[in-house]
Amino acid sequence: MSEHAIHLQTDVLIIGGGPAGAWAALTAAEQGAAVVLVDKGYCGTSGATAPSGTGVWYVEPDAKSREEAMASREGLGGYLADRGWMKRVLDRTYDNINSIAAWGYPFPVDEAGSPHRRSLQGPEYMKLMRRKVQKAGVRILDHSPALELLADEHGVAGAAGVNNQTQQPWKVEAAAVVIATGGCAFLSKALGTNVLTGDGYLLAAEAGADFSGMEFSTAYSLAPAFSPVTKSAFYTWATFYYEDGRVIEGAGSQRGRSVIARTLQKEPVYALLDKADEVVKAAMRQAQPNFFLSFDRLGIDPFTQKFPVTLRFEGTVRGTGGIRIVDETCATKVPGLYAAGDAATRELICGGFTGGGSHNAAWAMSSGYWAGEGAAVYALGQGPRAAQRKAKGLSEASGVPTQAAASAGATDVRDIVSSVQSEVFPYDRNWFRSGKGMKESLDRLEQVWQEVKQGLSSGEGHTVRIREAAAMTATARWMYASGLERKETRGMHRREDFPAQDAAQHYRIVSGGLDRPWARPLEPQATGETKIKEAVSL
Repeated sequence: MSEHAIHLQTDVLIIGGGPAGAWAALTAAEQGAAVVLVDKGYCGTSGATAPSGTGVWYVEPDAKSREEAMASREGLGGYLADRGWMKRVLDRTYDNINSIAAWGYPFPVDEAGSPHRRSLQGPEYMKLMRRKVQKAGVRILDHSPALELLADEHGVAGAAGVNNQTQQPWKVEAAAVVIATGGCAFLSKALGTNVLTGDGYLLAAEAGADFSGMEFSTAYSLAPAFSPVTKSAFYTWATFYYEDGRVIEGAGSQRGRSVIARTLQKEPVYALLDKADEVVKAAMRQAQPNFFLSFDRLGIDPFTQKFPVTLRFEGTVRGTGGIRIVDETCATKVPGLYAAGDAATRELICGGFTGGGSHNAAWAMSSGYWAGEGAAVYALGQGPRAAQRKAKGLSEASGVPTQAAASAGATDVRDIVSSVQSEVFPYDRNWFRSGKGMKESLDRLEQVWQEVKQGLSSGEGHTVRIREAAAMTATARWMYASGLERKETRGMHRREDFPAQDAAQHYRIVSGGLDRPWARPLEPQATGETKIKEAVSL
């Protein structure tokens, strides 16, 4: 009899229940695979998409529009994006959005009766996706974070975790696994990111996967100082002010955020959405109603009254780094392991600069679709007994704990989280980077890592907090290791000691390792892009 309260065998296991995970589960099931989806929260309400509205990189399939869409962010991203992947994502997103419409999603229509399909309301979108996933026969385990992957000499073979509500363990043996756990916002309190602590990165690293673009993790989003809602696009219509009422010259949402960051190091910054006309105001309220909740509650009109703003850290959630994928199926270099959504690198379509919600939403539904399809084909090709491999958990070999330490003197998990946040939140350490500063942060994070390995205590009694603390520590180390390797300023990676972009460093940086984090340039032939370009041109 199994020691686990729930012990399942399936073809494909999806870890994460946001849009990427939902699309992966749905697509894998449509391929004929048996599918289990586990979510740290409640599939349909947890994660960055569910509580808010998001734009979508949805572009009509005409040559001029597609060319403009691809060219729009290439410069900002340091020309690291790949046109072959961009085309694939634009095609897949167009088809997926149209499928969502056919399933009954209530896209708004304009005065001419044409549907507007470039944005989605998270609550309605994810409620629909959960319903579709369930209808496809996928078994969902809510409130059930994965604590470790299972593997044998042939590759990944499932995962084990715990139910957060009952504290009972679960185990799912599977022939293929898709990691769709989102990025890491380091518990910064940005809306919807409380479950996004880099857990999937840690799982992937323990299995031997590597990462790409982790230096592009300096994503700080504009937000009212009194609100967790990070909708930086709205500040396109803002003027920024010092406390005494003077305009802050050069401050802006996209290209002037560094000016805001430097000012915030010394004094408060205020914003006023005074560039929005009546049409824009109405569109804002319709597209992102939750942006206005805090304002309405406080009696502030953001279009006529100044309000304090901050830059809230969102790390790899709005950054572009993540688990490296090696082919068009979104497979990692580990057999049987796939990655999708914010857990996977988005350099392929964004390069080194955030795609915001729009590109990330398109990537989530596209990569989720491909990862689910690829995982199903792989799993079904392994034969009917592929999920019965007697695989073992990987955390024991890595030495990263999944349980609270028995020792009374173990470090409190909250102290670990605080230590990591003190290295990644400050603007002078992470926004304005230098070799000296990143090296000092890495040295301190190395000490934190050793404390993690020695064992942690969790005052709340939730074992998942142990893994979250370890994942955040590991993620910060990959970020800074990659940042040290890129000795230039490119995309959102800003080096005070190397302020210019260097044409000789026009490459991606791959990173990995747990006890000894490493980072190095990725050879162009190792990206899988040639294969993609050939496939798209057929």
